[in-house]
Amino acid sequence: MTSLAGTATAQGSRTADGARPGDPSRPSYSYADAVRESVWVDIGLDLDRDGRSDRVAADIVRPGEAARQGRKVPVIMDASPYYSCCGRGNESQKKTYDSTGTAVQFPMHYDNYFVPRGYAAVLVDLAGTNRSDGCVDIGGPSDIASAKAVVEWLNGAGTAYTSRTGSTKTAATWSTGATGMIGKSYDGTIANGVAATGVPGLKTIVPIGAISSWYDYYFAKGAPYFNGGPDGLARGVESAGSAARCGAVKDELVRGAPRTGDWTSLWTARNYVPDAGKVKASVFAVHGGQDLNVRMNHLGQWWDALSKAGVERKIWLTQAGHVDPFDIRRAEWVKTAHRWFDHYLLGIDNGIEREPMADIEREVDSWTTDATWPAAGTQVTTLRPRSGTTPGVGELGTVQAAPGSTETFTDDPRQSEADWAAAVDQRTAAKVAFTTRPLARDLRVSGSAKVRVTATPSTRSAHLTAVLVDVGPDTIRNYTGAGEGITDLTTRSCWGESRTGDSACFLDTKADTRRVGYTVFSRGWADLGNHADDHTGRPLTPGQRYTITLDLAASDHVLKAGHRLALIVAGTDRGLITAPNSTPRLTVDLAGTSAEVPLVGGAPALVQRPTAARAPGAGTPLTSVPAPGPIDRKPAGSGTVPPARTAR
Repeated sequence: MTSLAGTATAQGSRTADGARPGDPSRPSYSYADAVRESVWVDIGLDLDRDGRSDRVAADIVRPGEAARQGRKVPVIMDASPYYSCCGRGNESQKKTYDSTGTAVQFPMHYDNYFVPRGYAAVLVDLAGTNRSDGCVDIGGPSDIASAKAVVEWLNGAGTAYTSRTGSTKTAATWSTGATGMIGKSYDGTIANGVAATGVPGLKTIVPIGAISSWYDYYFAKGAPYFNGGPDGLARGVESAGSAARCGAVKDELVRGAPRTGDWTSLWTARNYVPDAGKVKASVFAVHGGQDLNVRMNHLGQWWDALSKAGVERKIWLTQAGHVDPFDIRRAEWVKTAHRWFDHYLLGIDNGIEREPMADIEREVDSWTTDATWPAAGTQVTTLRPRSGTTPGVGELGTVQAAPGSTETFTDDPRQSEADWAAAVDQRTAAKVAFTTRPLARDLRVSGSAKVRVTATPSTRSAHLTAVLVDVGPDTIRNYTGAGEGITDLTTRSCWGESRTGDSACFLDTKADTRRVGYTVFSRGWADLGNHADDHTGRPLTPGQRYTITLDLAASDHVLKAGHRLALIVAGTDRGLITAPNSTPRLTVDLAGTSAEVPLVGGAPALVQRPTAARAPGAGTPLTSVPAPGPIDRKPAGSGTVPPARTAR
């Protein structure tokens, strides 16, 4: 294909600017002279019930020279609810407008960097936000239609207008019809949802820290993550006009998302995973391995479904929390995203689709690559807990415990995974812990684990947590800190061209690190009342034994030789799930409890030192990053939640 930014079309040939086949698109267009316009796209719904179809605002920046020459350009699009309420990027940039309503500041660097290289940047206000009509429905039909309708309009279908209420139509005659969607958190979630419709014209998506199923954002098999539901998020992002018109929609969000944790049709409509087979776009997914907001289970289940569907894909995994790769590995990220869009939107044969699939931050600021992910040679291995010489402090290996072996803990909602792991070698009332002997060689976990727990509760309700822990010294990103693993510097670096009101220069960052004695690297939660049905809970009978499987978040972690792998089972994980309405004591049947862990090399890779030598520091409290922050879910930008706990 011919690059619309002026790259060569034949092997060995050059264009006027000296580009060869496979070269990246070059900054051949003036950003200062770019065309800036806004359109309102009809999404075919009337959620605000004003008697006319809702229109969503799309602000556009595109090369002026291409427009004057009649040359078409592809689109990089970010559809978001955050352009006026909360902002985008590390500096929480919002859209700004001049006195005529023309967009001045486009958040992030996508416009500054890519418009000079022959792309249009299109930023879409989801329905009910900023300058759009309609109502926010939190990942539902209106949210997805907001972006899907724009993709269709860019591809020559659908209807758009030059104003919010006028009748003058406009067509995207300047667009090639090829669109790539990008965005972090909610924005990346919309990219997932639109791709799952199979809409023509969407060539690629780059979801960063994105949700794949909204039920799994609010619950884990019935155990609630936050003290609130999607209606609260809707109130935080909607425009003033939408707030006045959309009470009925928020009421529907309340009714459809009961805090019982039971699955409803609302969640079915917001689960994109079953439709992975409809995805025609390539997917470049990025996620923080320690993201405690949009947790790694979202990536794991979406990735597995895309794999089964044969979707072309690439992945980056960082050691940070809910952080954009632009603020972790900036130069390499911009270069890689540039090459990705060049290939899928401009048709440049740069070989990126033939390169290793996975980039993984193995040590802080140190990356490795894998041809596939999860890693080749990964085999699910069954690990089993057994009692040790100290009650509640046992062994983890491949040998099953003797029938009748049990350990007991009492849920303490004041404690978190940090408290449990710090005392992994000590008897404490709120958890049971099981560790391997020190490893004789490095052990890599790659993929999603499951923990099957058989337990007898003392009350009619109980929540369970299972975590995998790397017990050993290391230096890691401080993922529970204010920056979730990064800290801002005072210097800036520039990525693209600037103009008055829209700078291409952004604060530089560096890693925020902690020296630790242990690392929790995978987690899973459940309400024991969901033992018979993942989607429906029921009261427990005290004294009756139940078995439930906890789905642990996907991970890719290497435990170094000399470290130990620990499995901890406990109740309420303070800061990450809410407590049940009782204080249960749970007796764990060890013979009926196991962990299915994806080990590279399978069971033979779990080589332990032959002696049960006391590990350095065993029996004394260990330290790691601070405990996770509060679980109360407030809208991003409300000022009531530390930055590390927002949804952006």
